[in-house]
Amino acid sequence: MIKAAPINAPLTSAPQISGSAGGRPTVTLLGAGAAGTLTALALVRAARRRSLGLDLVLLDPADRWARGVAFGTVEDDHLLNVPAAGMSALPEDPAHFVGWLAAEDLDGVADPQAFVSRRTWARYLDATLAAELRAAEDLVTIRHLRTQATGLVMTNQDPLSPNEGGSRAGEKWSVVTATGEQMPADAFVVATGLPQVGHDWAGRSLLDSPFFIRDPWAPGVLDLVRRDHSGPSDVLIVGTGLTMVDVVLTLSGAGNRPDRRLLGISRSGRLPRRHLPEAKLAAIPDISDWGSELDSIVAGATRHLSEVRAETGDWRPAADGLRHRIAELWGRLDDADRRRFVTEHAGAWGALRHRMPPSSGAVIDSLLASHRLALSTGEVIDAEPLPTGGLRVTFSDGTRHDVGWVINCTGPRTDLRTLGNPLLDDLLRPRAGGALATVDPQGLGLRTDGGRLLDAAGRTGAPVWTLGALRRGELWESTAVPEIRVQASAIATAILDEVAPQPRRLEDGRWVSGRHPIARPRDPLGLPLSTTAEAAAAFNAGLERVMRLQSGGDELIRTATELDPDFAVAHAALAMLGHEAGVRTDVRANLAAARAAIGKRGDAREAGLVEVVGRRVDDVRDTGATALMAHIAAHPRDVLAVSAAVPTIAFSGVTDVQREAWDLVEGLAPAYGDHWWYISLLAFTRQDQERFDDAGLLAESALSCEPSSGHAVHAQTHVLYETGQHVDGRTWLDHWVAETGRAASHRAHFSWHAALHELALGDTEAVRRRYYSQLAPPAVTGVRALIDSASLLWRWQLTTSDWDTAAATCGATPAFVGEGPPPPMAPILEAVGEDLVSRPQTPFVALHSAVALTAAEDPAALRRLQEHCLASSDPTLRTVVAPVCQAFGAVLDGQWRQAARGLRDVLPVLVRVGGSAAQREIVEEALLFCLINAGEAAAALTLLDRRLDRRNSPLDRRRRAPLTSIPLARAH
Repeated sequence: MIKAAPINAPLTSAPQISGSAGGRPTVTLLGAGAAGTLTALALVRAARRRSLGLDLVLLDPADRWARGVAFGTVEDDHLLNVPAAGMSALPEDPAHFVGWLAAEDLDGVADPQAFVSRRTWARYLDATLAAELRAAEDLVTIRHLRTQATGLVMTNQDPLSPNEGGSRAGEKWSVVTATGEQMPADAFVVATGLPQVGHDWAGRSLLDSPFFIRDPWAPGVLDLVRRDHSGPSDVLIVGTGLTMVDVVLTLSGAGNRPDRRLLGISRSGRLPRRHLPEAKLAAIPDISDWGSELDSIVAGATRHLSEVRAETGDWRPAADGLRHRIAELWGRLDDADRRRFVTEHAGAWGALRHRMPPSSGAVIDSLLASHRLALSTGEVIDAEPLPTGGLRVTFSDGTRHDVGWVINCTGPRTDLRTLGNPLLDDLLRPRAGGALATVDPQGLGLRTDGGRLLDAAGRTGAPVWTLGALRRGELWESTAVPEIRVQASAIATAILDEVAPQPRRLEDGRWVSGRHPIARPRDPLGLPLSTTAEAAAAFNAGLERVMRLQSGGDELIRTATELDPDFAVAHAALAMLGHEAGVRTDVRANLAAARAAIGKRGDAREAGLVEVVGRRVDDVRDTGATALMAHIAAHPRDVLAVSAAVPTIAFSGVTDVQREAWDLVEGLAPAYGDHWWYISLLAFTRQDQERFDDAGLLAESALSCEPSSGHAVHAQTHVLYETGQHVDGRTWLDHWVAETGRAASHRAHFSWHAALHELALGDTEAVRRRYYSQLAPPAVTGVRALIDSASLLWRWQLTTSDWDTAAATCGATPAFVGEGPPPPMAPILEAVGEDLVSRPQTPFVALHSAVALTAAEDPAALRRLQEHCLASSDPTLRTVVAPVCQAFGAVLDGQWRQAARGLRDVLPVLVRVGGSAAQREIVEEALLFCLINAGEAAAALTLLDRRLDRRNSPLDRRRRAPLTSIPLARAH
């Protein structure tokens, strides 16, 4: 039961959650700011998913959780430096914060691009944790104790109980509080951040002065300055970063002295850069050839910034994309290069990375223009007290200035060894058996293994984890909420695996304790694999490529079968990829090998997968689909099965019914949580539901974790097209394909998306160049040539080269004078193959066969396709695709009204064929063409207006303009 005042009510103490049950694991979080609260949130949600009873303890002197230094401010002018869209506490629901703002009915801030006050976000995080606790009921409890942790001690140990982590299973640990109390727990999370502001630059004369503000975030100090109306009016702010911006906003607003001037000084004299009013998508670079030395990495980053600025007109997408690669690049550097980076480049990177909101920048501009704010380059050399209060400050250029106050805005100390924090000092102190924690050579952060502290021997001895700023030494970028959110989720899983490990299965089939040291290898989602470690490693590498939609996954899985010929799942995977995704392999031979292998070795899940693959090969639409769905219900984290079931670029899925596909993906949330692969699939589902804002945020969230996720990129490309962002969409997609997506296995489909943007812009010469370089046979063959290349050519023909001839029927003036015809269709049909065109097995492929045959002006083949559909047992082929064939036949016969009537009838049910709205749009384009040829200009105008209401399209506006000049009587 939560015992707390309402979220918005003033509190004199923290909310308390009581009811802890004995014998349950206890996790103590040392710090209850943003990092500690996000970790508590992740632990509550992970425990709920596992139905695990858990007791949490938060140790922090603050009166509320979710505050800390960053979010404890009470000033509404102190804004987040990330738009609301990037500040969700839930990785799998990136619109969660924006939705909360809307529910709170906060005027003007429920906008994904809004920069909200930090205190509002603290309320949101507080409310989110409280809501999750209510949902957990008695399963999870929390106590918030307003005290400080000062150390960790081992309270007893069973010397005969070794475990695999280097510590001993019998070890018991307790946290020591500021009052000397020892509180035992099963695991600890150090979430203190960097709790000490750096002021080494300040001389004794400043440090001893009551007019020197060491820490601008100390409670009440800025109010003290604001109320001061005696002494010199000017205030000196040392440091010109984001902290200075906040202080300037506070000391320049209402309630301050009207004669006050603010003086900012730093070694660079540089203000933070600004965010764009509307953020552009991050352009993530391919860093595979950037090397591992600082100079080569800096050169690569500089080149990336320059190229993206040239492509997009701005450097910010490049910096945002680079952020997703920083941890990997930092990991390549040796200690000497890391020291050089900190000394020579960290300031420049910080200026690009840490930007202020546009509204804050506008205030700064106004203050600079009115001379109420002045910036300078230099350092403070000395200060002496003035008789009336305040200080006379001497600068490095020899000048002096009388000021009422000096405020330190240089930021936190970065060397953990000098913070004087009792908890960190205790973790780092030598003790019997060695220190519990160690730091990197620069003292930037604690050394960890995935967040778990490494002791002096390099082992994960004590059950202690950390995150956020304390991992800066190994990640560099580790202080912003998006990074901390991901870390919190990862360590929550690791902690629960440690304190309440799930049973594991041995090679011989026995189930044993989760801590048993000998167990089968597991796949990327944690499912056991009946094979050798070497074969499992190859299989996992291949499966991860399949998950990212990268080429080469099948070859790695084939290698796994060579390393272990009795690896049933690997054989089954090859059969599934061959049958479902068109991978070149002998499906029947792979299936036979899987069946033979599962008879020798494998558990129920693996045997079930082999059976499902066999069913799919024999009967993909009926019993195969039923078997696949039953398998997923029993084993929802089986990525291969889910991949085959969900309609994507690579797989046709088990259903042509949108709602069923959506329900399938939505229902997998408890099994996957915030895993990037699932979030990518969810992003595609959201765009299919026309929830484009949510889809875009989900895609960005997935790409921030895995920049190579083809599913996330696919979702984002649909969002950009359906929202009419054609210039940005083409630029972003081309950049991804050329950089991170160079290994993508479906590059032709991404090229098709880019060509759609070009066609919507009316740039047919760009479409022509792209077709011949990326979409024409023999570069593209088979089903991809049918679905992508053929449909593009007919869409191109209908919308531009043949449009003017059709529009002349209505008396419209030409819109595409000089427009040449698209390339011929015949080479594509040859590259596709007769069987696929004339006897397609799925409605989606059949629709595109009809498109290709109509574009090729082959009425006899189109009639044979129609007969094939009518004879099929599939109701969608009979009742949807067959009527499309009939309408297209009327197109070839020039029966325009009959064709238009048939296409109008089929549009409401066309969704049953599957695919995306962008792919099915070819039928709407055909309807428009028929209406114009039939002289029904008014109906064509109505349809074009509906499309333009849906999204911007220069091509549609260009086609619409001549129709508006037709006299009304003729238009009807």
